[in-house]
Amino acid sequence: MNLSTRSIVVAGILIAITLLLSVANIGYIPVPNVTGAATILQVPTIIGGVLEGPLVGGLIGLVFGVTSYFAPGVQALFADRSILVPIVVLLVRRILVGVVAWFVYSALRKQNEILALGASAVVGTLTNTVGVVGLGVLFRVLPAAVIPTVIPQAIAEVVISAVLVIAVVAAYKGIARGRAGSTV
Repeated sequence: MNLSTRSIVVAGILIAITLLLSVANIGYIPVPNVTGAATILQVPTIIGGVLEGPLVGGLIGLVFGVTSYFAPGVQALFADRSILVPIVVLLVRRILVGVVAWFVYSALRKQNEILALGASAVVGTLTNTVGVVGLGVLFRVLPAAVIPTVIPQAIAEVVISAVLVIAVVAAYKGIARGRAGSTV
């Protein structure tokens, strides 16, 4: 599959945003549960998938997955584990966020663009949150008792993601089509 110049530029910008949110620790919102933080880092991955397809979404998700290993407290969770555990729990699942978001968006965009954007944000975010918690429990990195404490966090992440994805992509598409612009 060939990537267009636009796809490469969009991927580069969204990877830069992912790195900034991660390195500056802005993308992790402290919460009082065992996860320690909610995240908005899935948003650039979802936007990349929606705008430029599964390859770009997967690439941004790969960067998201790698940076998540260096989030505060994460390395300690995997200290006594095989190297495959953080790869499966943190990396593979996050690559899927942008891919899944693209499939949902593609399936729904002809019915309603805003619905498709919102649904892709919801499903992409749940791919991230349910994936990390589910795989964390499966690999015994997290206790099963964590699940009820993460539900409010998951709801907040879904709502924030939906609002941000709809706002950013709708604005971008409006500008790209020439329907919005500056009066300056």
